[in-house]
Order: sequence, then structure tokens, then C-alpha cells
Amino acid sequence: MSRITSVFDQGHKALIPYITVGYPDIEATLKVVSLLASNGADIIELGIPFSDLVADGITIQRASFHALQSGVTPKVCLKIAKELSQKTEIPLIFMTYFNPIFSYGLEEFCAACVSSGVSGLIIPDLPPEEGSELEAITQRQGLDLIYLLAPTSTQERAKLVAKRSRGFIYLVSVTGVTGARDRLAADLETFVTRVRRVATQPLCVGFGISTAEQAKRVAKIADGVIVGSRLIQFMEAEDNFMSPVRSFVKGLRQALDELPI
Repeated sequence: MSRITSVFDQGHKALIPYITVGYPDIEATLKVVSLLASNGADIIELGIPFSDLVADGITIQRASFHALQSGVTPKVCLKIAKELSQKTEIPLIFMTYFNPIFSYGLEEFCAACVSSGVSGLIIPDLPPEEGSELEAITQRQGLDLIYLLAPTSTQERAKLVAKRSRGFIYLVSVTGVTGARDRLAADLETFVTRVRRVATQPLCVGFGISTAEQAKRVAKIADGVIVGSRLIQFMEAEDNFMSPVRSFVKGLRQALDELPI
């Protein structure tokens, strides 16, 4: 059992926050991850800044651009992950795109992830049909390669992802890009139920979750909740963002803990 999989045996719904490494700066990344870990996060996604974020909306695009302008590279992200892994026991996952990994070298990047204490990878632009080489490398290295499914995914695609994804399956709550939204898709329950029929892995839902009420609705049907853009919004709106981030994450944790397992 991987470190990521073991999270879902802890008797509660998993809370998975996302932050962009290096936004607004490296010091903030180190502080926020520790804050998230100590206030109920079970897994943390670390976004590697990239110039072509095809799956991300304007909030994360701005954060990524800022981090890139500040010189945050994959090597810097690996260094930060190593420092974080020595301070927290919860699993860290890199959220990135295929090009930075390919440029780094697939084998070399995965080995560096292991050395840095990273437990898994989420790569939105890597479909399972093209992921066999990286899958083989990640399995040799003991990393979980986590695939995504969208509401528009066919049942054949759902079966393929259920066969190939490790750690959990990332369910995109809406058709589109990341970003805080006022409401979730009306057919979200139907989508999760459809995937549940063919998958044995935990199912985690992200894209658009921005309130404790939305997180609670998602957690009623899924095994984990992923929240990113709303956290970034707190971080870009206030110089002293630690307090609102803490309150927000505590609220999410409380909402999830109110649900029966």
C-alpha cells in the first residue's frame, strides 16, 4: 500500500489542498504547507509552475506566472519538496504538466521526486493512452501516477483510468478549467456514481470547490476533496493571509468530519 492509498484508511474523508510552489514566494510556500498540514490536510498538492496551464484557470495561471518570474523551476520545486517532506508526515504530490517532466528526463525526474519525499504525480495533459512509459518508471520508483476523469469521459475511458491510475482517481467536477465557482455541477453525483461502478480506487473531486458547504456535498459521494484556486485567492488578496487560510482550511476539515464514513 502506498503512502497516498493509506490516507484513505484513516477513517475520514481526505482533504487535499493545492498550492503553487513559490507563490507568492518560497518562504510563503514553506509556511503555508506547514499550516495546512497542522490544520487537517491529509495530502498536499504542490503545483510546479509552468507557462501553458491548459487545465488551470486564471487564478492558478497568475500564481504560476508570478512564480516563474521569480525563478521557480522544477529543480527548485524538488528542493522545496525535500525540505517540506522533512517537516511534515503527510504525503506530497506534484501537480505538473508533461513538458517539464520530459525536459528534465522521465527517469531522472521520478528518481528526484523519490529523493525529495514526493509520493505521487498528477499530470493533467497526460492521457492513459500515452502514459505507459511514465507508468512503468513511476511503478519502479514507488510513485503513484494519478489520472484524471472529466464529466465528459466515456465509460470506456473510465474503465481504462480505473485500470491504470494509482493512489486515487482525480475526478474533475466540471467541464473546463480550475477555478473557484459559486455552485457545483448538478449532475456531479451521477458522474461519481458512474465512475464508482468501475473503479476500486478512492475517488477525489476537484475543480471549483470553494466553500465548506460545497466540500461537504462532494465528500458525501467521494473519498476526498481537492481545493486549490480558493486558497490561492486568499494568498493573493491579503499580505497577512495565514489567518484566513487557517480559518478556511479548518472550516473545510470540520465540514468533512461531520460526515459519517
